[in-house]
Amino acid sequence: MSLNVQYFARYRETLGLESETLEGVFASVDALRQHLLQRGGAWEVLAEQNIMCARNQDLCSLSEPLADGDEVAFFPTVTGG
Repeated sequence: MSLNVQYFARYRETLGLESETLEGVFASVDALRQHLLQRGGAWEVLAEQNIMCARNQDLCSLSEPLADGDEVAFFPTVTGG
């Protein structure tokens, strides 16, 4: 399975990474996130409870199943003022 993973806003800045392609089997967006969290250090930013995600440019929950070729995006909740 090949996934294109995108990081936006503060996550992009914290990780110093805009996107990457990952190979592996991930049953859901959360399984992918757990894999990324194992990297430790700055990657802990993805452990936030209010993390937002999208699969193929549609907002989704962490339980969203993944398929080969999917694009997954992680971004922080937007707050306004």
